[in-house]
Amino acid sequence: MMLQEALSHVTMGTVFWVAVTVFDALTIVRLLLRGHGVEGTLAWLFAILAFPALGAVAYLVLSPPNIKRTTLRKRRAAQSFRQSLAARALATDKQRIPPDIDASMLSLAAATTGLMPTTGNAVELLAENAAAFERIEEVLHGAQESIWAEYYIIQNDETGHRFLDTLAERAEAGVEVRLLYDAVGSMGIDAGRLARIGAAGGKTEAFLPVNPLARRWSVHLRNHRKLIIVDGEQGFTGGMNVGDEYSGRARRKRTQRFHDSHLWLRGPAVGELAHIFAADWSFATGQGLLLPDPPAPRPEGRSVVAVVPSGPDQEHNANGFVYFAGVASARKLVYLTSPYFIPDQPLVQALVTAAMRGVDVRLIVPARPDVPIVGPAAKTYYGALVRGGVRIFEYKAMLHAKTMVVDEAWAIVGSANADIRSFRLNFELGALIVDRAFAEGLAERFRQDLKSSREVTQTEIARRSFPTRLRNHAARLLSPLL
Repeated sequence: MMLQEALSHVTMGTVFWVAVTVFDALTIVRLLLRGHGVEGTLAWLFAILAFPALGAVAYLVLSPPNIKRTTLRKRRAAQSFRQSLAARALATDKQRIPPDIDASMLSLAAATTGLMPTTGNAVELLAENAAAFERIEEVLHGAQESIWAEYYIIQNDETGHRFLDTLAERAEAGVEVRLLYDAVGSMGIDAGRLARIGAAGGKTEAFLPVNPLARRWSVHLRNHRKLIIVDGEQGFTGGMNVGDEYSGRARRKRTQRFHDSHLWLRGPAVGELAHIFAADWSFATGQGLLLPDPPAPRPEGRSVVAVVPSGPDQEHNANGFVYFAGVASARKLVYLTSPYFIPDQPLVQALVTAAMRGVDVRLIVPARPDVPIVGPAAKTYYGALVRGGVRIFEYKAMLHAKTMVVDEAWAIVGSANADIRSFRLNFELGALIVDRAFAEGLAERFRQDLKSSREVTQTEIARRSFPTRLRNHAARLLSPLL
C-alpha cells in the first residue's frame, strides 16, 4: 500500500514537471518566433529557464503582446478606409505643396501611414492649459452635427465631469456623439455620466478592456491618442488628456499640474483625423462609420499637415521613423520635449550623430516625472548623450508636452513620447506641420521653457553615487514596459 502511494506521488510529480517542461518549451518557441531583439530575447529566455512555469507565465502576461491576430482584425476593419486613401493618394496633386518646402518628411509620413499630407490648414498651438480647455469646450458647445472624441485618460474629476456633461448635453440636443476611451488609462471614468450620454443616444466604447475571459484583450496594447472632431470641420489633437492636471484646475486645487501642448486644426487635415477615429471605432466596436466630406482648404490656412498615426499594427512605426529621420536630417537645430524619455538605440545614435555634425540638439524633460521609475531610467541615457554634444535640460515642473522642432522649418506635436513604449506598443497620434511661422513659434516657446529648466552637466553625471547609478540601471531594465 505504501509502495503504491509512493509510486502515485512519483507519477503525479513526474506528470507535473513534464507539463511544466512542455509549457516552458512552447513558450520558448513562441519567444524565439516573436523577434524581440537579441537582448530582449535573451533576458526572457533566462527568466523562463531560471523560474520554471513562473517565468513563462510572466512572459505571456508582461511581454510586448503578440498582435498578429489583432493586427489582422484592425487592418480588415479599416480596409475600406485604406482603399479610399490609396485612391486619393494616387489622385493627389503633389504640385500643391509649395516649392520651397522640403517634402521628404511628408513623403516619409505618407509612406508609413497611408495618409496623404494636406495643404490649406489653419493650425493653432494651444500651449496654455486653461486656455486650451476653454477653446475645446467652446467648440464642443457649438457642435451642431457630430462630436467624435478619443482619449487615453478621462479623469473622474471636475474637468472629466465637465467634459462628459458637455457630451451628454450635446447628445440630448440631437448631436451625434461618439466617445472612445482607453480601458486602462480611463479606468476610473464616471460610469454614471457615461450612462447619461448613452441614454441621450450617444455611443461610448472602451478600447480593449483587460478581461482574460474575453475573446481579445491586452494589458499592453493601449490607445494613447487624444482626438476630437467636431462637425467634421474642426479637430483637436496633441498631448493633453482630460483631467484637472491638464486643464489648469489643478493649480487652484494645489495639486500637480502638467505643462503641455495641444493643437486646434481647421482644414483638410481634419478629414484625415476622421479616418483615424473611424478606423479605431471600427476596431473597437466592429461598426463602420460614414465619413464626412473632408473640409475645404481654409483661406487663411498656410500649414501643410501630415497626420501621423502609429501603433503596433504598423510594420514600420510612423512616429518612431519621423522622430529618427527628423533628427538625422536636421541641419541647424533639433528641439525635443518628452515627458517620458526612454529612447531606443537608433534615436540615441541619431541625436548624438546630429550633435557631432554641429546641429544644436537640445532636449527638455521633467525634473520629476509623474511616474517615479521613469526619471531614474531616463538618467541612464544622459551620459552618452551629453558626451556626444546633446544638451539636456530638466524642467522644474511636470512637463507633459511631446513636441519636436527641426531647423525652425517643421515641427511635430502629438501624443507620442520619445520612448520605447510609444514606438512599439501604444497607438499614438501626431501632426507633422510644415509651416515656418508655426515652427518658429514652437521653437520660441521651447526657448522660454529653457528659462524654467536646469541644464544637466557632465560633471553632475560623473558625480552620481554608486547606489544612485545602481538604482537608475535597475529601473532601465523595465524600460520596455514604462
